[in-house]
Amino acid sequence: MTVIGRPRGFDADEALHAAMLVFWRQGYEGASLADLTGAMGITKTSMYAAFGNKEQLFRKALARYDEGPASYALRAVEKPTAREVATAFLTGSVHTTTQPGGPAGCLGVQGSLAAGDAGEPAREILAEWRTNGRQLLETRFRRAVDEGDLPPGTDARRLALFVMTVAFGIAVQAASGVSRTDLQEIADTALHHWPV
Repeated sequence: MTVIGRPRGFDADEALHAAMLVFWRQGYEGASLADLTGAMGITKTSMYAAFGNKEQLFRKALARYDEGPASYALRAVEKPTAREVATAFLTGSVHTTTQPGGPAGCLGVQGSLAAGDAGEPAREILAEWRTNGRQLLETRFRRAVDEGDLPPGTDARRLALFVMTVAFGIAVQAASGVSRTDLQEIADTALHHWPV
């Protein structure tokens, strides 16, 4: 005899999206289980059953962020030139961090900025996430050097760090209330220093 479990009484995708928004607005440590389950519309028991503990939920929410709001990064590295990659990456950062009706800033930056000891897992997860983003750009810029799109001797790692630093600075400024227009001007100014 097969025992059929009780059907899940909520949409897991919608619940994960809600959790992502809570982490994005409040950071890892600032997002209490009550905040998360309230936004997700589920009980703690349902959350643990569907998503695991808070750290596991955070990982899943960050993956959701990557697939949704932060997906501009993967689209950017597909651009035909390194300059277009950087332009798309920085413009994507501006648009994602200043979207109307959404949280300001970047989940990958704000998720653990003011975290204490309880936020250590998020700090480690997000440090790895940011490193992966830099490596994605670095690999693409190294290819641009090899193809002659960037001058010989261009330091792909340093260029990737530059773009990431500007993008994360944009995110911090967006969280502080700086306008999309001002942040786009910052992105454009950063690109004036692009190697030719």
